[in-house]
Amino acid sequence: MSTTDKASTEAPNPSEDTPDSGAADPAAACDPAAAADPAAAADSARDSAEAAAGAQLSTAPEEESGGPVGIGVLGWVRWFWRQLTSMRVALILLFLLSLGSIPGSLIPQTQVDAMKVAEWKRNNEFWVPVAEKLQLFDVYSSVWFSAIYLLLFISLIGCIVPRSWQFVGQLTGRPPGAPRRLDRMPAYTTWRTETSPDEVLAHAGKLLGGRRFRTEAGPSSVAAEKGYLREAGNLAFHVALIVMLVAFAWGQLFKSEGGKLVLRGKGFSNTLTQYDDFKSGSFFTPDDLPPFSFTLDRFDASFERSGPQKGTARDFKAYVTFSKGAHGAPEKREIQVNKPLEVDGAKVYLLGHGYAPVVSITDPTGKVVFRDAVPMLPFDNNLSSSGAVKVTDGYRDKDGKQEQLGFNAMFVPTFAGEGKGTMLSQFPELDFPVLALSAYHGSLGVDSGLPQNVYQLNTSKMQEFKDENGQLFKKRLLPGETMELPGGAGVVKFEGIERWATFSVTRQPGSGLALAGAVAAIGGLAASLFIQRRRVWVRAVRGEDGTTLVEMAGLGRSESAKVPEELGQLAAALHDQAPTAPDRPVKETVEGERG
Repeated sequence: MSTTDKASTEAPNPSEDTPDSGAADPAAACDPAAAADPAAAADSARDSAEAAAGAQLSTAPEEESGGPVGIGVLGWVRWFWRQLTSMRVALILLFLLSLGSIPGSLIPQTQVDAMKVAEWKRNNEFWVPVAEKLQLFDVYSSVWFSAIYLLLFISLIGCIVPRSWQFVGQLTGRPPGAPRRLDRMPAYTTWRTETSPDEVLAHAGKLLGGRRFRTEAGPSSVAAEKGYLREAGNLAFHVALIVMLVAFAWGQLFKSEGGKLVLRGKGFSNTLTQYDDFKSGSFFTPDDLPPFSFTLDRFDASFERSGPQKGTARDFKAYVTFSKGAHGAPEKREIQVNKPLEVDGAKVYLLGHGYAPVVSITDPTGKVVFRDAVPMLPFDNNLSSSGAVKVTDGYRDKDGKQEQLGFNAMFVPTFAGEGKGTMLSQFPELDFPVLALSAYHGSLGVDSGLPQNVYQLNTSKMQEFKDENGQLFKKRLLPGETMELPGGAGVVKFEGIERWATFSVTRQPGSGLALAGAVAAIGGLAASLFIQRRRVWVRAVRGEDGTTLVEMAGLGRSESAKVPEELGQLAAALHDQAPTAPDRPVKETVEGERG
């Protein structure tokens, strides 16, 4: 009688008297989150049925302890393979890969900017031999970084393939039968009912099936399992990591990126010779460049005129005439910051803009030997800019001697005024444009075969034009003004101002695949963290007193309060269909025992 009373009080909330302990689970070589309950593991060792109840709650293979298995080389190979394909080693390799990326972001890379690499070497001569031996100027193509990358790739594949086959087997299998001792499970409840065992099991099967459990009926029990998406998410996460590694390698090997400064009214064609700077991956070929061209028709920019954000850019927009292919029809397009022009996998980004003063130069005979818009590079937010005007050929001095001219130039779109500070702009718009020039003559050094910066003037082989005080001849010009060189050497005229814009044409073939991998990794990780694999058993047998003894137990992959809570909800729902049997009078019981 007391047993019946106890079962009645347990039925509404089976989790109150049930300890929330973890479920036995094999050690996870590919899943560091797998946990095992020592008490449940000890019980499972004593009872084979209970061991089967907790088996294969995870696709993590059992980790073998000890050293190499076997004799000779084969044993070492097998041992090394097991270590490499364990998630512990994969996490270590992933950490090493992250550490290896740090030098690539702190030290200039040859493939990105060779000039910065040369400057770094000049400023850090002591560390250059060490950096070169460690391949720190080519981190992402270095031997050690590639080795870590490949080992991580192999480790993840070797970890996932056996898990995938095991998971397929679990999907096609059925939940294991109920253990002999359900009261040893972490979550357990029991009660007696007058409903027949067959009816109880039928109600249990319908209830568990309605809660999306996979059920399997036994002779006197029903087994159910749920939460397969946890392992699917775990596998999806690892597969997504491989996809991201493949996408990264693909992008690095086949990528291309180039920059081009385009003057208003000028055009660009997507060929290697048209780029100002260009870098690419190891497997890139010029045929990978999609054929297209465009002309910069107009560039508009607006800036904040007042307030604390004065001078801040509000809008940049480039209007271009675009043609796809060699004979494509011209189309009007707009390119804005973060809104690139997309062409066959390549993207044309608008990066920056500036001003290009239009300068003309005549020789002593009055012949125009130079007339062009000269781009100036900004060095502050108000577009104060510097550059160089170079006359490489066509100029002869008053004696008929052929030489070259060079001018250091400074341009400001809004000059503060004479005697009101240095030659710095006060605002990015063309409110008061001024061009300052200082003049040289001689040899520009362009015939030496060595590359030069078009925005800087090399005066090592040039002589200064002198003013009446014997100083370097220089002058500030407003649009339309002229500067007469000393000794009748010619005339320089500031004719007007053009705009220019810089564009970056990038092709990253693995970016879409990397994005898909990242999304899949997040989804898989969320599923593996928030979905719990668990099993429920219901046993119903006829007792000696004629009532049905109902037992329910739950087992989760790891410790969680959700297993007892869920079992309580299931028990309460089943209890409505098979309520607790009423207490039998004590007198009737005693007489029955005497009879």
